[in-house]
Amino acid sequence: MRVPIYLDYAATTPVDPRVAAAMLPWLSERFGNPASRSHAPGWQAADAVATARAQVAALAHCMPEDIVWTSGATESINLAVKGAAQAARDKRHFVTLASEHPATLDAMRALEREGHAISVVPVEADGLVDLDRLRAALRSDTLLLSVMAVNNEIGVRQALADIAALTEARGILLHVDAAQASGKIALDLSALPIDLMSFSAHKTYGPKGIGALFVRRAVRSRLAAQMHGGGQEQGLRAGTLATHQIVGMGEAFALAGSLQASENARIVALRDRLLGALADVPSLRVNGDAVARVPHNLNLSFVGHDAEALMLSMPELALSSGAACASGHAGGSHVLRAIGRDDAAVHGALRITLGRFTTEDEIDIAARVLRRALGLANARETPRAALSSALPEVARRGTPVGAGTSEALGGH
Repeated sequence: MRVPIYLDYAATTPVDPRVAAAMLPWLSERFGNPASRSHAPGWQAADAVATARAQVAALAHCMPEDIVWTSGATESINLAVKGAAQAARDKRHFVTLASEHPATLDAMRALEREGHAISVVPVEADGLVDLDRLRAALRSDTLLLSVMAVNNEIGVRQALADIAALTEARGILLHVDAAQASGKIALDLSALPIDLMSFSAHKTYGPKGIGALFVRRAVRSRLAAQMHGGGQEQGLRAGTLATHQIVGMGEAFALAGSLQASENARIVALRDRLLGALADVPSLRVNGDAVARVPHNLNLSFVGHDAEALMLSMPELALSSGAACASGHAGGSHVLRAIGRDDAAVHGALRITLGRFTTEDEIDIAARVLRRALGLANARETPRAALSSALPEVARRGTPVGAGTSEALGGH
């Protein structure tokens, strides 16, 4: 048993041992620069990069040549948002959601300081955007809309097909932040009219420091590079390619694709096991829509408790009160504020995220530790039937635990 028990997979994931093994030879034995075209070490590295590019593309169902390597999702988002702004000649309006990742919101604010118009669309109490409200925010001079496929704090899934239909009809660029989506939901860029999509390796059991941006060929000329130098990545992102990191991302995405169905089913069972053990906790609420969500993410408000104090009392568990990038923010989670949670719900919220290496024993121990921290008796066995009553309306305060089915809480 690992101590502390890791329940913060939305912050980062451990590198899968199979990924580490694939990376290792490219650190020492096969050290060639993939841009070196005159000898075998360079050719080997170039082939490895091409293979990884195809592996990432396969998970997203896109063409390998549409994958641009970056240092991570944050750089990918900046390349998409700022790159589109710098390449545009007439349109200067950008749209995003209030619940987006700080990488997107901060990039938008940077554009606003440069004179661009920014619209931040509110989300509903369930964390989803109302399509009519989103449609109303789009203007004749809107250049780009940026949305997150899966929210990093509350795990809700936006309706990408419906959103893409809105932007396609108006000729607006659509960027999707898929950092939390890869390996969890189906991503089919061959079917959806999405122009730009950002990925991160370290959210998908790959190494930190490597990511990618999908750039559909038709819009490549509408993006300006943010890194200049040797002209790598079709001129969109200069810099010597880190072959070992790229190989790791490729292997991680290949594994994610092969394991997605079985892992989702396993995570649903673990999530239900944890919720069942907490079903009698007074006033406990699940933040975010009860249906349109991934099972890996449980954002729970323990009203009447302080999340920071709870975490300090539970050294056996590694979890968080929100996004790692916003840790310690005095006002609490901007996502929970965006969905209308009050101070008690915001400051009593814990984000518990499950992953590939989470076990049943860890879930059982975590439930007992949580109950102890909440001042409750040891968890009794809660019948699965306790989670099988009718799907409740998602109230302003959230979904009461124990009131919805497995499918209602994002079963796949």
